[in-house]
Amino acid sequence: MGAYIIRRLAASVVLLFVMSLLVFVGVYAIGNPVDLLISPEADQKEIARVVAALGLDKPLWEQYLIFLKQALAGDLGRSFAFNTPAIELILQRMPATMELALAAMAIAIVLGIPLGLYAGLKPDSVLAKAIMAGSILGFSLPTFWVGLMLIMLFAVQLGWLPASGRGATTELFGVQWSLFTLDGWRHLFMPALNLALFKLSLLIRLTRAGTREAILQDYVKFARAKGLRMRRVIGLHVLKNIMIPIVTVIGLEFGSVVAFSIVTETIFAWPGMGKLLIDSINVLDRPVVVAYLLVIVALFVFINLLVDVLYSALDPRVRVTGAPA
Repeated sequence: MGAYIIRRLAASVVLLFVMSLLVFVGVYAIGNPVDLLISPEADQKEIARVVAALGLDKPLWEQYLIFLKQALAGDLGRSFAFNTPAIELILQRMPATMELALAAMAIAIVLGIPLGLYAGLKPDSVLAKAIMAGSILGFSLPTFWVGLMLIMLFAVQLGWLPASGRGATTELFGVQWSLFTLDGWRHLFMPALNLALFKLSLLIRLTRAGTREAILQDYVKFARAKGLRMRRVIGLHVLKNIMIPIVTVIGLEFGSVVAFSIVTETIFAWPGMGKLLIDSINVLDRPVVVAYLLVIVALFVFINLLVDVLYSALDPRVRVTGAPA
C-alpha cells in the first residue's frame, strides 16, 4: 500500500507539471489583460509601465519559467485585478464551494442510493417506474433552467427562500461556514438541490443497475435460501457488493461538483470559487484562472487516490498495490 501511494504521488507531480504547462500556455495565449485593466486614455508610457509591472513584457517561455519557480515555492502569482496572491483568493472562496458541493453530494447520496435500491428490488412497481422517470428528467433538464425555475418558485412566487447570496455564517477553525446557521441553510438549499439533481439521477440509475445484477447472483440466492431476513440480505450481500462502483462514481462526481459548480454559483450569486473564476475570466485575470485550474487538478488527483485506497476497505479482493491478484 505504501509503495502504491508513493508511486501515485510521483505520477501526480508529473501530471500537475504537464497540466501547469498546458493551462499556462492556453490561458496566457488568449487576450491581453492590459486592455481591461487600464484606462483607454492611458498613453504608451503608462501602458508600458503596467505591462512591465505585470511581467507581460517577457517572452511566454520566460513567463512560464518564472511561474513554475514561484509555484514550487507555493506562490501561484498575484491577481491582476485584486493585487493579492491568487491562491489566497481561491482559498478564501473554497469553503463556500466545498460546503455547497458537500450539501449537493449529501442530497444525492441520501436520496439516490435508497431510491435506486428500491427501484432495483421492485422494478415493476408504480413507484419504481416513477423514480426512473424522474431520473431521466434529472439527466435531461439543463442546470441553469432548473436553477431559474427554483428561484421563480421558492423565491419569487412563494417567498420561502432567498434567491441569492450565502446568508449568515459562523466561524469554525478560522473558516466562515453557513452550514451551521439557519439563515445559511435557507440560502444553501436551492443551489445545493440544483447542483445535486444530475448526481442524484446518476446514483439512482447506477444503484438500480447494480441491485438488479446483484440479486441474480448465486450468493444472494443462497443467502435467501438459508432463511436470512431480506433486510440482512440487502445490507450484507447486495449493498456491500454494489458499493465499489458507487464509491468510484461518488468520488469522481464530487470532484466534478467542485469543478463545475460555476453555473450554479453564478445563477445564485454564491460566493465560491466558480463565481471567482467567471469574474476572473471576464477581466482576463490570468493568475487566478491558472491557480484555480491547478487547484482543481490537485483535488481530482487527491480524490482518485482516496477512492483507490477505499477500494481495499470495501473489498479485500481488490488489490491497489499493483501486484497481480
